[in-house]
Amino acid sequence: MAVKLHMCPVTFLNIKAHPCATVKNALDAAGIEYEIVKHPLLPRSKRVELKKLTGQVLLPAIEFEDGTVLREESKDLVARIASGKLLEGR
Repeated sequence: MAVKLHMCPVTFLNIKAHPCATVKNALDAAGIEYEIVKHPLLPRSKRVELKKLTGQVLLPAIEFEDGTVLREESKDLVARIASGKLLEGR
């Protein structure tokens, strides 16, 4: 399963508490292949493509191969990934 992880551009810092980094690390730990799609950090109003895709300007979001998108709080995404239930409820 290849997915796209929509995230901000500052995760190269790999700050453990950063929402995008925690989801990225969870995908890595679960062995899930993903492609990174970066969106502008600020202002959030520049996240036009993300808004079209999710209806929101908040990150992170996961896009599946079929084009559906999962946008939840990062802690919820991490829990879903860790439990092996990434595909449920989409």
